[in-house]
Amino acid sequence: MKNPLCYSQKNTAPSRRGALRSMIAGTSIFPGIVSQLLAEGNSQGATSGIDPLAPRPAQFAPKAKRVIFLFMNGGVSHVDSWDPKPKLFSDAGKTVSVNEWQGRKGDYKMFLTPPLWKFHPRGRSGTEVSDLFPHTAQCVDDICVIRSLRSDHTNHYESTLGMHTGSFNFARPSIGSWISYGLGSENRNLPSFVVISPQTPYAGNQVWASDFLPGAHQGTLVVPGAEPIANIGRRAPTKRLQELELKAMNSMNRRHMEERSHDPILAARIKSFETAFGMQMEVPDIFDLSQESASTLDLYGLKQGSKQGFAWQCLVARRLAERGVRFIELIDGGSAGTGNWDAHGNMATHGPLAKNVDQPIAALLKDLKQRGMLEDTLVVWTTEFGRTPFKETAGAPGREHHHWVFSSWMAGGGAKGGSVYGESDELGIRVAKDEVHVHDFHATILHLLGMDHENLTYRHNGRDYRLTDVAGRVVHEVVS
Repeated sequence: MKNPLCYSQKNTAPSRRGALRSMIAGTSIFPGIVSQLLAEGNSQGATSGIDPLAPRPAQFAPKAKRVIFLFMNGGVSHVDSWDPKPKLFSDAGKTVSVNEWQGRKGDYKMFLTPPLWKFHPRGRSGTEVSDLFPHTAQCVDDICVIRSLRSDHTNHYESTLGMHTGSFNFARPSIGSWISYGLGSENRNLPSFVVISPQTPYAGNQVWASDFLPGAHQGTLVVPGAEPIANIGRRAPTKRLQELELKAMNSMNRRHMEERSHDPILAARIKSFETAFGMQMEVPDIFDLSQESASTLDLYGLKQGSKQGFAWQCLVARRLAERGVRFIELIDGGSAGTGNWDAHGNMATHGPLAKNVDQPIAALLKDLKQRGMLEDTLVVWTTEFGRTPFKETAGAPGREHHHWVFSSWMAGGGAKGGSVYGESDELGIRVAKDEVHVHDFHATILHLLGMDHENLTYRHNGRDYRLTDVAGRVVHEVVS
């Protein structure tokens, strides 16, 4: 039987592209949402009568309905955060031989570098977490730590691309786009996939691109600040006047369409105006944090009236999740030179970066839990790779890129809280037990959402593509 989630891509004629450009010029809504809406006229939905963002049932009973994806851009050191290595303390300064250094094969002698933060057992589960994340450590009984992740590349660009798309070399649809494609949206007044990022990450907008999937599934970028989404305000001076203008426009459009019923692009254009109105009504409310109690703002460490910082990102993420957004990604740090986690020079830079995100992340987990939302919201914390447990020079204070093994975690949404899966070796250099490749990581996220990663496919250029390429296994041991 044909998989209901498998679609055939339709070719787009030049005249259609011209029509889309005309539609963009005629709208007043922000660019990200415009491209999402108008892409519906360029997808199977417009030509078959199927709404590409209509909610679709999962392939099997899901444990999670939505994902909040926390991405620490630049490479967080696993041996300073989630993966305790006592031997790094005792053997600091000693040498170890490795057969590769930053992608170059050879025989290299490296000096072991001790962590800057101590580890302690936390919670009832006793999971060891370092003092780098004291607030998040309080939530460890809701967290499943994976200490055996492996990536395929040592560069930021390729590893960031791989963590988001499953492809380390070529542009492919983001995981958020795949989830939007597979499950649709729970709220047609909002995008199904939202990315909140103050800066451009490594791999740029490919992190949230839909690539060959219908454009309706691409991520909508929100930039913290006075105007998180450009042009969201209505042009009409009052809501009532805008409603009257929309009603008059719809009447004329319907008469126009009756004479051109064969034109799917026209139908999509009319629908885009109707949906855009709903977005203009709902989106500003999401960013109005004056509705939140003082205790909630306090929990996140957010000052009244603040519109920036990771605390703002986390609280807005909860409000988006409440309103049915399917996939929400929060990015901390940008590309080179913009205050990210790339600690080549000095590991001490992890300190202020962690302080910025630690309390908000813990608050997000606690807030979701007390509202009964953590059960069906999967929170994922990850980074593109870890950092080396060694350096070329004895006593050097920084760490380099390390994709052989690193740590990430999941919480809620069916993840097994208070558990640890996988091990690195005694120095945190390579996987020692239960490797989890990025493809396995993605397969497990899809599984928790009720989707089989082997069956979530899209035919493009004669081939059925999927997020996990031709690999991946579900790590059932991390599922509760």
